[in-house]
Formats: sequence, structure tokens, C-alpha cells
Amino acid sequence: MSSTLALTLLGLALAIIAGLGAYAYTLWKEVQRRKAFREEELQRAHRNCLENLEMVASALVQEQVDITEGSWRCKVLLEILDQKLTERPDFQAFDEVHRRTRHLHTHSARQALSPRDRFREDRERLAVEEEFREPVLKAAAAVVEFRRGWPGSLH
Repeated sequence: MSSTLALTLLGLALAIIAGLGAYAYTLWKEVQRRKAFREEELQRAHRNCLENLEMVASALVQEQVDITEGSWRCKVLLEILDQKLTERPDFQAFDEVHRRTRHLHTHSARQALSPRDRFREDRERLAVEEEFREPVLKAAAAVVEFRRGWPGSLH
């Protein structure tokens, strides 16, 4: 093989390697951009979740929302943030209200109940609310305090 052909093939190989390297760098930059975007979206979702949690907890403290509904919403929002949060002693009242009322019908299923069954379920729900009113209000106040201490919190 002549030296000219060898140099030409070497140059071609180096050009291909440089092109592949540039393409690999472009792909790497895209992966980094998507990773940053995903992290930013996760942070935004957590901020929104924390804001919603604080609004629901504040509404509970001010008794602007039913104990059952507020407990369910707080439980779900806490679980979105971290599954283990509902296990904290301060927040267990939400989980207990949910556990004791999750069998009750809601929305269209509730409307389909006979008036007698609806009344029975309302009595059951109100009994749970009466029993857990103070623990839930304490848990809601704890959520407001917790929210203030959450990393990245604006408070």
C-alpha cells in the first residue's frame, strides 16, 4: 500500500472518529439537558404539592374543610412528597381517618345509594370526624410547621 493511500485512509479514519466524537458529545449534552429538565420538573411538582398541602392544612386548621376530606387530601399530598411521611406520629391522624373512611362511597356512587344508606354512611363519617377532630387539627398545624421547614421552602 502506498504511503499516500495510507495517509488518506488515516485522515478519513480521523475525520470519522472526530465526527463520531462530536455526535457523542451532542448526545451527552442532550442527556444532561433532559436530566436537568426532569429535575426541574420534579422540584416544581414538589413545590406545587407543598403549596397545596399548606393550603389544605390551613383550611383544616381554620375549619373551612371537612375533617374527612382534608385528611384524605393531606394524606395523598404527603405520600406524593414521600411515602414515609404519613408514618410520622404527627401525621398519623390523616392516615387513620383515611383507613376508617375509605370504604364510604363518594361522588356518583354516593348518589346511587338509597337515602337510608347515605344517611348511615353520613353518620359513620361524622362519628369518625368527631373522634379524630382534635388529632387531625393538630396534624394540620404540624403540616403547616413542617411546610415551613421543608428544604427549598420560601418561608
